[in-house]
Amino acid sequence: MRKTIAILIPLLGLTCGSLAAQNAAEASPPAKPPNVLWIVVDDMSANFSCYGETLIQTPHVDRLAREGTRFANAFVTAPVCSPCRSALITGMYQTSIGAHHHRSGRGMEKIRLPEGVITVPALFQKAGYFTCIGTGLPAEPSAGKMGRKANRSGLGKTDYNFEYDATIFDSEDWAGRKPDQPFFMQVQLAGGKLRGGNDAAAARLLETAAKEFGAATDPEKVTLPPYYPRDPVLLRDWAAFLDSVRLTDRQVGKVIARLEQEGLLGNTFIIFMTDHGISHARGKQFLYNEGTHIPFIVRGPGVAKGKVRTDLIEHIDMAATSLAAAGIGIPKSMQARNVLAPDYQPRTHVFAAACARSDFSTSAISTPSARTSSRTPTRTVKPSCRPCAACTSRANSIHSRNSCSSAPHARPGNSTNGPRTNGKSRTWPAIPRTRPRWRPCMPG
Repeated sequence: MRKTIAILIPLLGLTCGSLAAQNAAEASPPAKPPNVLWIVVDDMSANFSCYGETLIQTPHVDRLAREGTRFANAFVTAPVCSPCRSALITGMYQTSIGAHHHRSGRGMEKIRLPEGVITVPALFQKAGYFTCIGTGLPAEPSAGKMGRKANRSGLGKTDYNFEYDATIFDSEDWAGRKPDQPFFMQVQLAGGKLRGGNDAAAARLLETAAKEFGAATDPEKVTLPPYYPRDPVLLRDWAAFLDSVRLTDRQVGKVIARLEQEGLLGNTFIIFMTDHGISHARGKQFLYNEGTHIPFIVRGPGVAKGKVRTDLIEHIDMAATSLAAAGIGIPKSMQARNVLAPDYQPRTHVFAAACARSDFSTSAISTPSARTSSRTPTRTVKPSCRPCAACTSRANSIHSRNSCSSAPHARPGNSTNGPRTNGKSRTWPAIPRTRPRWRPCMPG
C-alpha cells in the first residue's frame, strides 16, 4: 500500500502541474499581431551595396538585410508599373486578372477584378488592421511625389490597372490608427524617378546629391553594363541613378528610425522591394534581367537574420508571405506563395510577361518569359497573342492592329480588336510612327 501511494503522489503532482501550466497558457493573452510594412520603390534595380554595388554605400537597406533575410533571385512578374502593382496587391499574375496591358484600364472601358479576387489591403482591413499607403515620412510628402501626382489624392501611388474601392486604405499614414491597432502600410518612394528623364534632370540630381552627401557620384567612375556604350550622357544618367539609390536609402533609414522612436520596429514585419528595374534601354518594360530582377528583403518577427536565399521567388509572393506573418488566411485562389512557410517548396521557375503597350501608345502583343533555377537567361514561351505574319515581317515598321484581321488578333478579351465577350467592340488608337509595333524578347 505504501509503495502504491508513493507512486501515485508523484503522478498526481505531475498531473496537477501539467493542468496548471495548460490553464496558464490558456489564460495568457495571444501574441500581439505584427504590423506589416511594405517599402515599394519605383524604377530601381538591385544596385545596393548588400547586393554587390561597390561605387556607393547603402547602409540602411544593408541594415534590413543584416537583420533579416535577403533574396538574391527575386523577379517581378511584369517589368512596368501598373501590371506589376496590380499583381502585388492581389497576389495574382497580372495575366490572370486581365491587368497585363500597362494602364489599359484608364480609358472608357474599365478593367474589373474577377469574382473572388480580393486585394491584400482589404484582407488586412477585414482582419482589423488599419491600412494606409504613403511615404511613411509625414514631414517629407515629396518622397513619393510621383505617386501623389498620379493618384491625385493624399494617398501614395497605387497605379493599379483595374477599378478598386479606394476605401481599402484608411489613410496615408499609420499615425491615425486606434491605440494598439496593428497596421498594414505601403511606403511608396519615388526611387529611380528622382533622376528625371533627360540629361538636364540628371545633372540637377547630381547637384542635389552633392549638397546632401558632400559629393555626387563621379560619372567617370561608373561601370556600365557591357551592352551600353561608354557615352557621357549615359554615364551621367547612371551616376544620377546611383545617387537616386543613395537618396532612397536615406529615406528608408528615416522610416526605420521613426519605427524605432515610436517603439514599433520590434513588432513590424518589413518587406523592401522595387516595382521593377531601372528605367533604361534594357530595363523597365523589357524582359531582361535589368528589367525584372529586383531587390527583395524581409525583416521582422520570426525572420532569420543575416540569411541570404538564392532560390527563385516572384514579387507577388510578398502578398501570401505578409498575410501568413499576420496570421491571416491565404485565399486558396491566390497564386502567391508564402516563402517563409516551414513546408515551402522552392520554385523551379519564375514567370514574367511584358506588353509592348506603354502609357499612351498602344501595341498588340504580350510576351511571356520564364526563368529556371538552373539557368539565368530569359526563355521566351508561347505568347497569349501571337504576332501575325504582317506583324512579324514588319516588326520595325508600322502595322496598326486596327487593320489586322488575322486569327491571333481576333480572340475575345481586353487585348483584342473586334467583338468582345460583352458584345461591345473596341477600337484601338493608331500606333505612333516613332515606335515599333512589338518587340521580340531576346535572351539576356
